[in-house]
Amino acid sequence: MRPLGLLGGTFDPVHYGHLRPAQEVLRALNLEEIRVIPAAQPPHRRTPAASAEHRLRMVELAVPEFAGFRVDDREYRRGGPSYTVLTLESLRAEFGARPLCLLMGIDAFLEIETWHQWTRLPELAHLIVMQRPGWQIPAKLSAWAAPRICREPHALAASGAGCVFFQSVAPQDISATRLRAAIARGESVAGQLPPAVWDYIRTHRLYSVREN
Repeated sequence: MRPLGLLGGTFDPVHYGHLRPAQEVLRALNLEEIRVIPAAQPPHRRTPAASAEHRLRMVELAVPEFAGFRVDDREYRRGGPSYTVLTLESLRAEFGARPLCLLMGIDAFLEIETWHQWTRLPELAHLIVMQRPGWQIPAKLSAWAAPRICREPHALAASGAGCVFFQSVAPQDISATRLRAAIARGESVAGQLPPAVWDYIRTHRLYSVREN
């Protein structure tokens, strides 16, 4: 079975810096699809500026632009803190032994030991670490991570979980923090996120001074 990609995040708002690297991973690793999973209540960040409903809707508007992407609203429906381990448990119960690939940036990977029940994550999914071209894997990784590194994409389809795979992706100089600040100043952010998302933000006056 081809692996299933999982892209979680606050998506406040969702933008091309989230979506384009995931698209590269989808193609490079021959994934069946990418499940985009908005966090209803992110446990490691302050309260999002936009509500969970708005952030879910923006993701729903964004994914049609990307073939092979699908929205998964299980964290929104579950409620409570959006712990990744609970999401992976739910997906594992649904998909059985199918390979699951959890996509994350290098910064998130380097902080993974602060996540809730983090030691269970590689038991439930492969960890796909997206990093810029030319970045070198540190010679000294944590004792748990070093033996799990795999360098061949086909290894991800051979088992349901357990690998750490580093995938180069083109850098995207876009951040949700900068987007929110620009919108609050009344600036256009067209071109940095899908047009349908930009239209939604303007219609609902998200991130503006009189933000909903």
